[in-house]
Amino acid sequence: MLGSTHGTLTTDFRARVEACGETPRTAVHSSAAPSADDAVPVDVSGRPLQADVPDLDRFFRPESVAVVGASDADGRPNAGITRRLIAWAERVGARIHPVHPTRPTVFGRTCYASVADLPEQVDLAVLLVADPLPVIEELAETKVRFAVAFASGFAETGDEGAAAQERLAAAVRRSGLRLLGPNTNLNAFEEFREDLDGPAIALITQSGHQGRPVHTLQELGIRLSHWAPTGNEADLEASDFISYFAERPEVGSIACYLEGLKDGRSFLLAADRAARNGVPVVAVKVGRTETGARMAASHTGKLTGADTVVDAAMRQFGVIRVDGLDELQDTAALLARARTPQADGVVVYSISGGTGAHFSDLASEAGLHLPTLSQAKQDELHQWIPEYLNVANPVDNGGHPVGDWRGRKIIDAILADPSVGVLICPITGPFPPMSDRLAQDLVDAAERTDKLVCVIWGSPVGTEDAYRTTLLGSSRVATFRTFGNCITAVRAYLGHHRFTARYRSPFEDAPRTPSPSYRKAQALMRPGQQLSEHAAKQLLRAYGIRVPREQLVTSAAAAVRAAGLVGYPVVMKASGPQLGHKTELGLVKIGLTSASQIRDAYRELTDIARYENVPLDGILVCQMVERGVEMVVGVTQDDLFGPTVTVGLGGVLVEVLHDAAVRVPPFGEDQARAMLRELRGHALLEGVRGTPPADVDALVEVVLRIQRMALELGDELSELDINPLMVLPRGQGAVALDALAICR
Repeated sequence: MLGSTHGTLTTDFRARVEACGETPRTAVHSSAAPSADDAVPVDVSGRPLQADVPDLDRFFRPESVAVVGASDADGRPNAGITRRLIAWAERVGARIHPVHPTRPTVFGRTCYASVADLPEQVDLAVLLVADPLPVIEELAETKVRFAVAFASGFAETGDEGAAAQERLAAAVRRSGLRLLGPNTNLNAFEEFREDLDGPAIALITQSGHQGRPVHTLQELGIRLSHWAPTGNEADLEASDFISYFAERPEVGSIACYLEGLKDGRSFLLAADRAARNGVPVVAVKVGRTETGARMAASHTGKLTGADTVVDAAMRQFGVIRVDGLDELQDTAALLARARTPQADGVVVYSISGGTGAHFSDLASEAGLHLPTLSQAKQDELHQWIPEYLNVANPVDNGGHPVGDWRGRKIIDAILADPSVGVLICPITGPFPPMSDRLAQDLVDAAERTDKLVCVIWGSPVGTEDAYRTTLLGSSRVATFRTFGNCITAVRAYLGHHRFTARYRSPFEDAPRTPSPSYRKAQALMRPGQQLSEHAAKQLLRAYGIRVPREQLVTSAAAAVRAAGLVGYPVVMKASGPQLGHKTELGLVKIGLTSASQIRDAYRELTDIARYENVPLDGILVCQMVERGVEMVVGVTQDDLFGPTVTVGLGGVLVEVLHDAAVRVPPFGEDQARAMLRELRGHALLEGVRGTPPADVDALVEVVLRIQRMALELGDELSELDINPLMVLPRGQGAVALDALAICR
């Protein structure tokens, strides 16, 4: 197929062009594999440790562009697209070359019959054809660097389309060029305002229309620098653009609308690059619900991944996840423009006690820190605010001064407090001239401080001069229309700077060579099988995880001897490769204190196993460990991210409370401890109702050892559960009382 179009555009191409009606559109992944000389370093699991950042300068600012399938025929969709591309090329200073097999000119410009006939090597080819596959090899012959495919009918349409997309992706890999799309649109060629200053928002969307609210922020004076509509991502994906934008000096934040992630590791590496550069990434990621996940898959043909894992991975690497497009635009705008906070204290300043109290409740509930101002600061504020009004925080001015200088004095005094990093003024509705003077005083104060000043303009009209001219005319005041969006954005702003201040890339410390435990563990693996509890515990021992004293026996007499060695009281459990939940079958006996109880228990356990037709490798006689907090630690496989590590409350509560935290390896000790803090039952580890604090250090050590196991055995281990992991009182360690392991 590709050979038949080598070098020239054939009759088949002419037919495809003439048949092309609506703008084409869809896709899967692909980058050419690196050569041995520039091979990307990998961790012990074989996954890359560095993002392969494409140089997209010539994509966004090409010197020359070919429009393949260009048209100027009235009523044809390609004519409208061609006209827009010509206008865009003129704005960015690019030479544009129409390509069509039968037209001598297009819009008065010389038109070339094929890519091979072009007068120069072009940076970018825009493909206005229904089937881009046969054109790709021709583009490779002429050394085109980038291509955009609008055509639809690929992975978003089902299995047949997915197969067509994979053929397209394979052709792109062979060609060496980079492809945007298919199933993309013209958003990359939008007109961006050149008269706006300051850091810009770079926008990435997998559905073009969903980026419109962010794009229109330009009308409010907020700069936008790029728009990458990634479509089906047969080659270039959202992660490539995140990595690229994170290196651009003009980009202050990256706003994303994501329906699916093509490759989990690529996304984490891109987010890591942004975190190391201090560039905030704000994302709407659909697929929180089963319905949402189905819609996303049908629209883009990608896996959405288990949402709990996606959510955890985003938090782990500092990606700020929001729910609505309004939150996306407000949060990205604030993070792009606000400076580094000098403190995390938030002060609420209002002309109404009710407004201040309402907003303060919502802000505190969301986790913002509203410090009580010092008595000295309150005394200072009472120079200009009546004594009967509360100025502790929120600060109620009872009506912002209009006729003199006092209003500005109040605002400056609040901002001068070293505990204050953010001042928020909710104005629930215009009340001229008071609201006009208040807005102007806030703008003037913001121009003279490095601290963040936020205003919520609650008027449903939004046409007032104080809003349209005074507030929106300032690049130093962050203006919102709702309480909720302000709180979301400020929380993200403070959280982002806390995160980046202490961030260290986990990929720097990720293991690259197997540990001595790996060889021991490999000998225990049984591909495609579930290990017995005894074998699963041997796997844990190989990685230095403590298990109880125990022996596997095959007779009642041996069980009695084992109990004497282990030490009474003991636990007896059936052990076999097909056993999962033993308790439900009555295959666990606890608190046995005599030889007669041991013999009776042995007979009962083996009788139940025969009756249930459960094969055993023996009976475990185990040390009984009672005093501690029961936790669960495990490994599962995620379609996007590979092995993941989970920790939560264990025992019988694990399936009732669902209180667990997830991380994607690699991660460090700080993230292991953060997992524990996320648990609703974290207080149990600190000691409650007279119980001693648990050995959290030992628990963290187990989590990190399990992570190492997940990295080294990730492609061989389908699932691992330690439940319960008994975390003993501080200084006494943690013991894995039961374990289940399933090999891939």
